[in-house]
Amino acid sequence: MSDSDDKKPVTLGRRRLLQGLGAGTAALAFPHLWLPSAARAQTSGRGSVRHLIYIRLSGGFRFTTAFNGDVADEFNPFGRSDKRASGTEWGATKLLERASWLEGEANKARRDAGMKPVVEFTNEMCVLPCVDHEPFAARADGGHGTGLERFLTGYVGGATGFLTFVNYGVRERVAEAASRGITLLPAFSLGEAGMATGAGEYATYRPPVLEGSGFERFSMDPDSSLPAWAAKLPTQIDTRFRERLHTALRGGVDTYQQTRKASSDYGKIFRDSMLRVSSDSDEVHDGISNRELRTLLGTDGTGLRAALALRLFHFGCPAVFLNQGGYDFHSREDAELPGEMDAANRLVSGLRTALQKMQHPEGGTYWDKTLVVLGSEFGRTTGGSRYNSANGSDHGSDLATRWMSMPFMGGVITAAGKGGKSLGGVRASDLKATGKVYSYRSVLKTMMDLLGADHQGIFPSDAPIEDFFA
Repeated sequence: MSDSDDKKPVTLGRRRLLQGLGAGTAALAFPHLWLPSAARAQTSGRGSVRHLIYIRLSGGFRFTTAFNGDVADEFNPFGRSDKRASGTEWGATKLLERASWLEGEANKARRDAGMKPVVEFTNEMCVLPCVDHEPFAARADGGHGTGLERFLTGYVGGATGFLTFVNYGVRERVAEAASRGITLLPAFSLGEAGMATGAGEYATYRPPVLEGSGFERFSMDPDSSLPAWAAKLPTQIDTRFRERLHTALRGGVDTYQQTRKASSDYGKIFRDSMLRVSSDSDEVHDGISNRELRTLLGTDGTGLRAALALRLFHFGCPAVFLNQGGYDFHSREDAELPGEMDAANRLVSGLRTALQKMQHPEGGTYWDKTLVVLGSEFGRTTGGSRYNSANGSDHGSDLATRWMSMPFMGGVITAAGKGGKSLGGVRASDLKATGKVYSYRSVLKTMMDLLGADHQGIFPSDAPIEDFFA
């Protein structure tokens, strides 16, 4: 006889019985209820970078053709690269070998500057093969609208863009610099308004959205043409108006005055010749001229926006977002994707070369203090074939759509010993995850954490990724 046989049977009272029935009913009604636990506050790499370049491969990118290519041919019809740099664990593909911008005598200047095909420095890039919008969802989200909303804000219907969170997160840094008479530029979205949304307490931290690649419209200072007495009038009028208001109503005027002052301070920066990246100036700033940046990054819209991003960093800008290419190849992907990847490769190689050459005002190089990240709104699928019936790819609800295999590059990755590493993996035959799956919100929060931005209360159920430093 066991000890349990000696125990008296338990008799439930009416109240306890009803409580038990209620709990059981709730469990049946919500069999997959997920209760999030509190996320860790920060990583051991917090504040290790000063700048972020966040690049969207526009339209939905077939990640298995570039950054997760050690898989079946139906997912990567272009093949694996046998030229990947030594120490590369992740699935670099033949598309990363493309480098027409280094070929021939006309491109000798780029070779001399140190530009290389991406496949030759894959051991400096860390890839997360399984980044998912919603790790607890039953299926992938292949919708352009909802996928992009998650990419820009973290949620479907999210009210606050990622760059707004960044500006909010570095607000104390900006205020401290202002107390010393230093104006720091905010994060900039170079052509994507969805990155600049914000409501409530975040509304005043929305980033500027710049169409084009320069500040030529700021070539003249309007205040400089006014006589001294006229220049003082706006401030005097605002002050008298503020003093007539009840103290509880003065916040709006204060905000307006601060915004106008910031606009004036920003205008002085925007008129700096350093930001004229469309010119072939040989004047050297931070160890590189605008002519050299144009050589490395190109003179098309994407190249000039990337050059502008590097120049904005000089003035304290913490982050820049930009779009690259167009990858929604429902047809002719076999013929057109290689050309688009050639352009993407040039952008990545040019950024690497420029960042390693540029000297940061705080010491060291920009490479040491900048993180470069590539992503998209979702992956792409063909439903079991190398291509769909139109030699393209689609997006649906499967794992090929679900996984975004995002590369990270910069001095912080190399210093952490994660260059060439794959944080997680997939089964080659069907893309089932064989390692960790990370949420998009964790990726966004990690970028904020590395910038040293305050993310208290932002994506509370998603932790920044410590695995970069484990």
